[in-house]
This record gives sequence, C-alpha cells and structure tokens, in this order.
Amino acid sequence: MQATYRYAHPKVVAMLVFLAPVMAGALAAPKWGADYFPNTILTTQDGKKVRFYDDLLKGKSVAVNVIYTSCTDECPLETARMAEVQRLLGDKVGKDIFFYSISIDPEHDTPQVLKAYAKKFGVGPGWLFLTGNKEDIKVLNKKLGLSRNSDAANRDGHTSSLMLGIEPSGQWMRNSAVDNPRFLAATISNFNGWSNPLAATDYAQAKPLAINRAQFTFDSKCASCHAIGGGDKIGPDLRGVTGRRDPAWLARYIREPDKMLAEGDPTATMLFAKHKQVVMPNLGLGEEDVTLLIAYLDAQDRALKARPIVNASTAGQRAPHAGHQHHQP
Repeated sequence: MQATYRYAHPKVVAMLVFLAPVMAGALAAPKWGADYFPNTILTTQDGKKVRFYDDLLKGKSVAVNVIYTSCTDECPLETARMAEVQRLLGDKVGKDIFFYSISIDPEHDTPQVLKAYAKKFGVGPGWLFLTGNKEDIKVLNKKLGLSRNSDAANRDGHTSSLMLGIEPSGQWMRNSAVDNPRFLAATISNFNGWSNPLAATDYAQAKPLAINRAQFTFDSKCASCHAIGGGDKIGPDLRGVTGRRDPAWLARYIREPDKMLAEGDPTATMLFAKHKQVVMPNLGLGEEDVTLLIAYLDAQDRALKARPIVNASTAGQRAPHAGHQHHQP
C-alpha cells in the first residue's frame, strides 16, 4: 500500500506555530491550584490557624483523608494504617510529604479532642489533624474528591479514601486509606518518584507471593493494630487469645466489636479502657473469614510455643523466662 501525504495550508501552519506556546503553557499550568482549592481557614490539633491552600498545599506533596474521632467503623483502621505508613516513610513525612486528616464532625472534634486522638495512635511530626467550620469543610472535601456519596460510602456514611497530591505539578491520585501499609508506602514513594525504601535489594530477600486467605485477612485488616507475640501495639497482643477467650465470644467480638462495646460487654469495655479508648472497628468480616482468622491465630500461637527455648550460655544473653507472657486481652 502506498502512503498518501496531505499538506496543510500555509495559513493553518502559521496559526499552529503561533498557538503552540500558548497551548503548551496551558497544558503545563497545574489544573488544581490556587484557582481551584479554597483557602479555607482550619485549626490544627495544636490550636494553630492555617489556610488550606497557602499553608497546607502550596508547593507541597500531600496525603489527605477524612475521619471523625467517634467513628466506630473504618476511621480507627485508617488512622492505624496511616500511622504505620508514617513509620515506614520515616523522616520523609514532614519534609518531603505532609499528612492531613480532616474531621467531618468539627462540632465534636475540637483541637483538644483531635490531639488526644492523634496521641492514641502514636502520630509523629508532619501529620496534622484539622477541624473548622462544618460548611467550609464540606466544600473542601468535595473539592478534594473526598465528599460522601451513596455509592461509595461506608456504613457510617463516609469514604475511606486517601488522596495523594503533588501541588506544583497538579497531579492527584485516589487510593484506599485502609490498604496494606507497605503497599501504601510503596505507592506514595512511586507517585512522588522516590526510590522505594521497602523494595528488596535482591531476589533472595524478596518475600514469597503465596499467602493464604487467613494470613491475608490478618495482614490487611489486623496487623496495623495487633501483633502475635510481639507485644501490645495500638491494640493488644493476640498471642494466646484463642486459649484465653471463649470461642463464641471471640468470634462475635471479631465480627461485632462495636455492638459488644455498646452493649456494655465487660471484657470489651475493659479492653477499650486499657488501650487508650481506641475503638476496635467493625471490619465487616463474614463468618467464614472470622473462622479462618481464629484458626490462623491459633496456629500462630502453637507455632510460637513449639519454638525451642534459646540456651543462654550459647546465645550470649539471658534467655526469656519460660513463664513470661505479653499483656494480652
């Protein structure tokens, strides 16, 4: 087949040459900048007044989500996930990227309430919890693409989304705020063009991809708040929990922790008080996933018990006392 060439009229060519720099400038200009975002006045958990665009966005890379402190659904999980992401990213948070959590219940979430909430989750520098005028926050969340809607809302009426933004370039990307923290940290690194600090340096260090359903549930839903044999985190260490708790109680507590706390269950109330009044979220797990998760916890406990006790004389350090146990629920 012979190619056919068409030539543009000289006047058309001249017009395109004239418009090229104008079009290039329009394409290069960030779409979501000062003309798009409102300069809403917000208040941080430390009581400082800040302007949303000028002080929080302009010239920065950010990660923004919405929460409210009395949430019994996914907000605690979101915050726990992001706290782990902050630890994984290290000193980049507060220097190369800034985290913002905006309350959708500003009438209750005063700076003092937000500060106490942040402390419960071990939040570090570079992460602000923000409150302000309720109507202003509604507009702001709509602009950010974080406003509530019937299609994407959780049971309590808000979305568990995380917006990543690089204001100078106008790039924005929506993510799930309850994703695996290591995945989120890698996503943030890739989005910002950083080298991934979590990447294995060679194939021998890479973790196998095979993972069973129960382990996936624990890693994705539970690991940000709980360890198995590593001591208390935000929530209690789960080592031995299957032996200490009645099976029916444990299954229901995993399935409906919010309802059991509201009903005044004494153990649920004790755990709530003991662990800084952080509400265990209702993860929406079905009976099969709950059964598999309990079996996984039991298997992990048995595996820990089967480990040989380290000989102090050969290890060069004092062996742990055989009767020692972590504080657990």
